[in-house]
Amino acid sequence: MKDTLRKYLTRFTTLDDTEQAAILNEIKVAAFPKGTVLLRQGEAPRECFFVIKGCIRQYAVDEAGREITSNFYTEEQAVMMLDRHHVDATSKYTYACVEDCELVVGDLSAEQAMYAKHGQLEHMTRRMIELNFASMQEEFAAFVASSPEERFASLLRRRPGLVDRVPQHQLASYLGMTPESLSRIKKRLPRL
Repeated sequence: MKDTLRKYLTRFTTLDDTEQAAILNEIKVAAFPKGTVLLRQGEAPRECFFVIKGCIRQYAVDEAGREITSNFYTEEQAVMMLDRHHVDATSKYTYACVEDCELVVGDLSAEQAMYAKHGQLEHMTRRMIELNFASMQEEFAAFVASSPEERFASLLRRRPGLVDRVPQHQLASYLGMTPESLSRIKKRLPRL
């Protein structure tokens, strides 16, 4: 666990080993069983997360009561609660553990104090957000311009293990199709 976090500190900061050790000692890591809801749609976020192990699903319930999956966070991905900066600081999404998870848990109320104490953490966080945002922009542009088969093929290239980690109905929702359509596409397309 500490090796994963140290990799990020080394990649995005110039902190020496002593400074890295101090930060790693302050970071809270917790285990959450499959099915745990980390944040419900409509609640104000108090924490953010970084996935060390496991998978978190982001989804919203629409007016018809359907769950619409918009993301899956897996190892070495940050779950950032950006809704908290809106006038209505409540979450537009629910975040739930699809698998047993081991997560870094960040206290949003202590975020500024942590940045003040360890200045390079803010830079690291900004870089991670920028990289995440750039990736999301690319994925969204590709999603809009592609057919359901192309979306599935792209997912197999980008995140091949995800198909075996999440229920088919959630994966289908994420890809913007019905579970039946996904099943037909899976039969037609070979695994890459």
